[in-house]
Amino acid sequence: MEGDACNNTEVWEWVYSMQPTYMAVICVLGMMGNAFVLCVLCLQRERHTVADIYLSNLAVADLVMVSCLPFWVVTVARRFHWSFGVPLCQVVGVGIGMNYYCSILLLTAVSVDRYLALVRPMSFVRLRNAASAKGVCLIIWVAGCLLSLPALLFRTVKFFPELGVEACYVHYPHEGWRVRYNMTVNVVGFLVPALVVSYCSYHIIATLKNNRMRKFSAVRTERKATHLVLVILIVFILCWLPYHIVMLLDTFDYYFAISDCLWTNALDISTQLATYLGYGNSSLNPFLYVIVGRHFRQKAKGMFKHILNRYEKGHALQTVNFTSTTRYNESSNL
Repeated sequence: MEGDACNNTEVWEWVYSMQPTYMAVICVLGMMGNAFVLCVLCLQRERHTVADIYLSNLAVADLVMVSCLPFWVVTVARRFHWSFGVPLCQVVGVGIGMNYYCSILLLTAVSVDRYLALVRPMSFVRLRNAASAKGVCLIIWVAGCLLSLPALLFRTVKFFPELGVEACYVHYPHEGWRVRYNMTVNVVGFLVPALVVSYCSYHIIATLKNNRMRKFSAVRTERKATHLVLVILIVFILCWLPYHIVMLLDTFDYYFAISDCLWTNALDISTQLATYLGYGNSSLNPFLYVIVGRHFRQKAKGMFKHILNRYEKGHALQTVNFTSTTRYNESSNL
């Protein structure tokens, strides 16, 4: 019975066949969707709001993530054989790790901004400006790079004879680094932001229920942006929560040294599935902008109208020039 439990060949065959297809889909959708979001937010003719700045940086982080996935599509399809060399192994690892940390920190920042906009609108009005938001984004990107350094320092490519592949993996100097990484991911990358977001969300929802706030058009605009942010936060947590549970189980595995092969195989496969479920979040955000973000849809319509007007003006100008040239040629022939 134990031998059957340890025989996970069929499960891994399913991973090899399904994961590349899944990653290829989220890669294509993520690239197209986040590029579209950036076009709408960056090409809008209105002044950029604080929420626009945070969400555009979130789209950049998601775009970095999905740009790294094609390497893993090929690698998983080849049964985790990495054929792109050590430098790309490290760069891709840094890009993916930086995406996660930047995403959760940006969502935390935007939830704090929504809290200040709705709950404390008069107390911190001077701090809610485009310059401050850009400064916060810069700090977040630097923090994301620093927190992703383990991927740069410890990722390498090694040949595993028992598997017959060269794998891109994290080789820690000792197992203590594994626990430190897991704890950093769980605490800095989830627990602390979750506490901040929960506090802000609780007070935001309580404020939104206040009917007196609906009288002001500026507040109604803030409400629309806040609804979008809350939905993005909920989807992010749903996508990444399984990954953090698996990281916590991996830490328990280190301390309790569970040697059961069924547990080890289940943990390995769960890590794969939870990781790529989290990656899928990067392709969902653009659809959330369109479905939930009424203000975003208005901006997208405005962008398309602007492009269409420029096209029509250019076409009309070409027609006028063609007509003028034709008349000139006809008069010259006379």
